[in-house]
Amino acid sequence: MNKISIFAIAVFVAIFVGLFATQVKEKDTDVTRAKTKVGLIAIGHRNDHSWNQAHVDGLTKTAENLNLEIDIHENIPEEDTCETVIEEMIENGDEIIIATSFGYGKYIQNQAKKHPDVKFFHATGIKEAPNLATYFGRIYQMRYLAGIVAGYQTKTGNIGYVAAFDISEVIRGINAFALGVKKANPNATVHVKWSKSWNDEEISRKATRELLDKHDIDVLTVHSDALSPFEIAVERGVWIVGYNIDNSTLYPKNFLTAPVWDWEAFYTPRILEVLQKKFVSKHYWEGAESGIPSLAPLTEHVSPKVRESIDREMELLKSGTFDVFYGPVVDNQDSTRILEGESMTDNDMLNNFNWFVKGVVIDE
Repeated sequence: MNKISIFAIAVFVAIFVGLFATQVKEKDTDVTRAKTKVGLIAIGHRNDHSWNQAHVDGLTKTAENLNLEIDIHENIPEEDTCETVIEEMIENGDEIIIATSFGYGKYIQNQAKKHPDVKFFHATGIKEAPNLATYFGRIYQMRYLAGIVAGYQTKTGNIGYVAAFDISEVIRGINAFALGVKKANPNATVHVKWSKSWNDEEISRKATRELLDKHDIDVLTVHSDALSPFEIAVERGVWIVGYNIDNSTLYPKNFLTAPVWDWEAFYTPRILEVLQKKFVSKHYWEGAESGIPSLAPLTEHVSPKVRESIDREMELLKSGTFDVFYGPVVDNQDSTRILEGESMTDNDMLNNFNWFVKGVVIDE
């Protein structure tokens, strides 16, 4: 065999080996090549224009990027029946389970222990495990900004807040909103009415009516998934500060802005880590800089002066040079809770918020 033939064969072999190695490498590293099934447990329905839809929308975008099949289970109560649902999801091939409500906590923990090969993510959860991560966003930062908008917008000085439950998550949001209100309007009051439900429309409607009947409220916000409070606000000509999703097109004459979620910004990197076998068991609590919590665009009802103020405050939050619960902060019993030059710890914000800032009145 001559030298040319030997050289040609060597080149061919090198090319073949190189192509094979490249294919093997691509197969080994392309974690999105095979479809992965991800299950979502929602306390409400997927098109609620609120909390649940925000998760579904974000996860749908992630699915397009990472070749996922989304298995959505709607209206799952916060009781032991959700464990039966999880078992069925795992039997049907779900490799990642996402639960989107605080009340699923102990059931998710039980299932995570029972199924160590499945990865779990629990929104608003507080307890992790080797295959279970919890997560939320610092939406209180956006509540603060929305409070500034409300404080400037009110003429009566009375702002309504329909809230589901008196847990740390909700109280944190109320307090952040009230601090924003006070920054814009020191004499304003935030009146809070508990609905005792995340998504019951009739209960939320009743709570809203009682609140508006009792006080001369001209701006209303919520911490629940129900839309009925906004419907009442439209009926009565009250300004709306929404939550979870930008619903300005639903209520164009009344809508000011809303603290909103971009869950794709969380789900894409976290699920990619699972696919890469880099899952981390921890509590994720991302702030303004992450883009996960954000503020819906201010509508035409908000003045240019207020827009400029919000832009400045947003930049401070994103830079990390300022956060909402920096002292001094006084509660509604005139006791100083956070001293000047100090700040509230994440643990206290997450787990120990059982007091209200000055300017908050709980409506019984």
